[in-house]
Amino acid sequence: MFNLVASAEAPLKIVIAGNHDITLDVPYYESVGKARFHGTMEQDTDAIRELWTGADAQKAGIVYLEEEIRTFTLQNGATFTIFASPYQPEFCDWAFGYPREEDRFSPASNSTDPQPKNPIPPFPAIDIMLTHGPPLGVLDEVSRGEKVGCEHLMRAVRRCRPRLHCFGHIHEGWGAQKIEWTTRSSEPIPTDPDELLKNGCAIVDLSKDSTKPLVFGEETVFVNAAIMNAIFKPWNAPWRIDMDLPLANQS
Repeated sequence: MFNLVASAEAPLKIVIAGNHDITLDVPYYESVGKARFHGTMEQDTDAIRELWTGADAQKAGIVYLEEEIRTFTLQNGATFTIFASPYQPEFCDWAFGYPREEDRFSPASNSTDPQPKNPIPPFPAIDIMLTHGPPLGVLDEVSRGEKVGCEHLMRAVRRCRPRLHCFGHIHEGWGAQKIEWTTRSSEPIPTDPDELLKNGCAIVDLSKDSTKPLVFGEETVFVNAAIMNAIFKPWNAPWRIDMDLPLANQS
């Protein structure tokens, strides 16, 4: 997997973990994952983290993010601020889980209540959200018909209104849609099977030169970019999202 990411023709490659990346969630691995999955074949969690954060990763342009906010400036002068999180509501005792009732994304309304370590700030602080799990009601429906996204994440996205929110986790939910925040109406973004095969990915143009340019603060595009399908085959296409970003030297 490292070699695949490193070989991508992009100067910046942002990576987050997810529920299957058990050795990157060290507390989980020590308490559950090691015995459940590896038995006597214990993995070196420090070496695995070094793979994604060490000199070889840096040379390849790979940036491994945990739950945090970072700002990047690209080679073309564009800049963006991203909120990243590998967590999702706990299920089946996998890694990076949190109790479904826990709100780790918004400041507590009562100052005496416990505050999340990395709350998502309101608009216009964040351009892109990258989370492993989806927000409730957005590309989060599993095969049995249940919507399993996080309600607290959805509430935070409404406050934040990023340009783009990309996630995965729910394999059946692959796709993209745009939400208009004033009316909270959603519009699916169609894909053409022939174009997917021709381009090797799904392409969405949100730039000012497109037929439907994105209006920052009024709309957010959500992408479920799960490569695995419902039967764990890597048959879902990747996505390429073209959008305008501010220049680093703009006030």
